[in-house]
Amino acid sequence: MSQIITLEQLKQTLKEKLASGARVVAPVLDGDMATFKPITNVEKASFEPRACVQNSIKEFFFPKHETLFSFVRQGNDVVLTDAADFDVEQIVVGARPCDAAALPILDPLFAWDYQDRFYQERRAKTTVVTFACTKSDAHCFCSAVGGAPDNTSGADAILFDLGDGSFEVRAVTEKGTALFAGKTSESDKTGAACEPPKADFDVNSIAAWIRENYSSPLWEKVSLRCVGCGACAFVCPTCHCFDMVDEGSYNKGKRVRNWDSCQEAMFTLHASGHNPRGTQGKRQRQRLAHKFVIYPDKFKSFLCTGCGSCSRSCGQMFGVRPCLEALDKQGVKAQQ
Repeated sequence: MSQIITLEQLKQTLKEKLASGARVVAPVLDGDMATFKPITNVEKASFEPRACVQNSIKEFFFPKHETLFSFVRQGNDVVLTDAADFDVEQIVVGARPCDAAALPILDPLFAWDYQDRFYQERRAKTTVVTFACTKSDAHCFCSAVGGAPDNTSGADAILFDLGDGSFEVRAVTEKGTALFAGKTSESDKTGAACEPPKADFDVNSIAAWIRENYSSPLWEKVSLRCVGCGACAFVCPTCHCFDMVDEGSYNKGKRVRNWDSCQEAMFTLHASGHNPRGTQGKRQRQRLAHKFVIYPDKFKSFLCTGCGSCSRSCGQMFGVRPCLEALDKQGVKAQQ
């Protein structure tokens, strides 16, 4: 028997969490698109399983702008005060499987040579509820990187839309079980995700080509559409480049961490004026090499979940999938 929850029961569960002081994050409609936001009113949330949300749930674990510590000068001393701990329960509901799948990919990064308590506290205190995909679009390629429309990686529970105002609930972890304990009813109904998106390229073959073609002129050719805006990195669930700066004055201020992007021209610009990645082709090479060679070598997983958000958000319809397709056709298959 499966476990079923109605939409109204799901809303009531989240209302109870809000009343207990928890932070609830859900998709909120913004015109025809949805954006993940913290909510205080469950009726503002959109629980329709969808192929696209404008942002990733990544920012609720690794914020765009985050204070690390503050400082104040007292005479000849400087007093440092650490940022407060993340001390609230957080529920993230409505994520796509390819979005949540980024979390276990990023986990080892934030616990590698330095234990990042900011990220780790949010992970430990957050329950992630995903919706199995009911459709995909031309930008999706989760199946090419080991994912699926019903992938449970990174999820504490996954919901399958039954099309009648109810969902099948499949708990994945103890946190998921606890969230829905006593909220579901037994049923013989079973949900299913949509068919996996098709991709006619092999990522492992492309990764092998990248290793051997660092100086290929193909990088400049396939990157002609890219304008270096960095939008792809800001919607990507796995991109994690950041900069740290001090804000304030000589007497007091704070050190903050801000998102950054390797696709922006100033990312590697030296004080001397030299830029080792002075063209968009070189920057695109770094992005693809990081996702499919460098990161897998270090952490044994691709730094990409095949969500397609990069190309959906690109004004030039560029992104990881179009680049992989071009490298496959003009690089890998051209050499065969």
